[in-house]
Amino acid sequence: MTALRIDFVSDVVCPWCAIGLASLQQALQRLQGVVEADIHFQPFELNPQLPAEGEGIAEHIQRKYRIGEAQLAENQQRIRERGAELGVVFDTNARSRIYNTFDAHRLLHWAGPEGRQGELKQALLRAYFSEGRNVSDKETLVEIAAGVGLDAQRARAILASGEFAEEVRADEQYWLRAGISGVPAIIIDRKHLISGGQPVEVFEQALRQIAAGKAGAHTA
Repeated sequence: MTALRIDFVSDVVCPWCAIGLASLQQALQRLQGVVEADIHFQPFELNPQLPAEGEGIAEHIQRKYRIGEAQLAENQQRIRERGAELGVVFDTNARSRIYNTFDAHRLLHWAGPEGRQGELKQALLRAYFSEGRNVSDKETLVEIAAGVGLDAQRARAILASGEFAEEVRADEQYWLRAGISGVPAIIIDRKHLISGGQPVEVFEQALRQIAAGKAGAHTA
């Protein structure tokens, strides 16, 4: 079995990141016994300038990407369909706003050494996309963190302070300097880049090839 480090650069309000993660995980299930993945979730903010209260999704997307209502509706339908194929629920009725995610990334940074980063990432994506919850609200974030086994009191203390702010900003700058301008960006062993919410088969083939190349190099 070949061990691969996977850096998953993403935001928790990015629908294609949720799709990409689900695809990656299903590909890894197909590669059980072939690939052993060590996944690290890395921060990327789509909208770092957003205020805490966020902004209406339709208004935000139409202005940012300069698209009309018809194209917005078409894009959302495509996202819902891709999500449904992967078991990811995008409830656009429950979700009307997009939020600042810096505090969520601070909690994800903390959750890494605690061994709960993957569970927290999944819970944040589910809270936002499936339940329409405000992932910039501190008490909501505490509740989500506690729900995956993290200490609620510690989470509340982190959010009440500036703890891990410098670390998150440093990580964000690292990936920006590395050329990452869109997410999801999936970097394998800090060498191979897979961009976007690719189908399961694309992830499977890429990971299989990378693993085979790494195994071959070790035996050469």
